[in-house]
Amino acid sequence: MQTDSEPFDRIRQLPCWSRRVDPAPLPGGITNQNYLVTDRGEKLVVRLGQDIPIHGVMRFNELAASRAACAAGISPEVVYAEPGALVLRYIEGRVLSPELMRDPRLLPQAVDLVKRCHQDVPHHLRGPALVFWVFQVVRGYATELRACASRHAALLPRLSAAAERLEHEVGPVSIVFGHNDLLAANFIDDGQRLWLIDWDYAGFNSPLFDLGGLVSNSSLAPEQARFVLERYFGAVDTALERRFAAMQCASLLRETMWSMVSEIHSKIAFDYAAYTSDYLARFERAYTEFTGHAP
Repeated sequence: MQTDSEPFDRIRQLPCWSRRVDPAPLPGGITNQNYLVTDRGEKLVVRLGQDIPIHGVMRFNELAASRAACAAGISPEVVYAEPGALVLRYIEGRVLSPELMRDPRLLPQAVDLVKRCHQDVPHHLRGPALVFWVFQVVRGYATELRACASRHAALLPRLSAAAERLEHEVGPVSIVFGHNDLLAANFIDDGQRLWLIDWDYAGFNSPLFDLGGLVSNSSLAPEQARFVLERYFGAVDTALERRFAAMQCASLLRETMWSMVSEIHSKIAFDYAAYTSDYLARFERAYTEFTGHAP
């Protein structure tokens, strides 16, 4: 069992420091442990975390994506990395919230940043890369939840059936390099521009998933959702709108089932049960609106 001092000892032992450092926990992480360190008068972020196979989180992939995103100019520099630890330059600014994401001055910047991720990051990516297909992720979560006798097991038949319906509705897709975890908190506003952080789930995917996550995770209004689609694609037709709506539902379902699995496996102090309840209700509302009936 990890003691309270172990993360601090681990960070102090990293060979990249010029002197003894005093890490301070950063709030907000629900996949990793994050700490703030000051060294040589500069603030840095240390992310501690091993592979999490059940969530498809592989640290070699996070590191490669972080370096590529930095080279593309959309994410902070990787200063040091070793298995289980990643040190990044700290971005001074405010972490976005869903309310800030809905700000008409910030939303266009967020969409443009996501498009830069999709278009530019692959040119800087080195080595093997993962694919993130939300419907395969959901199938894997359903299998794990059954195997672990989750308290949500009774919901799995109808959630799985809903996922099959949504996958059919999304249909064939184009492929880009996605961030795949577009919670508002993964955007930082430094006062001049936005930055995109936390590449745990990065991988090749449909652009509709990132755009759907941008909309669903920040509860954007229908007119803002249409703005996101038009800002990204330009011309929009009813078929694309329907596929986009299906992917928004899929994003909410994935976040719901991610939290269900985290209830069982995560050791981070976070109220996953409340998070599950919130996202499940949001998924059910979105799916009912999309299909005309409850999942």
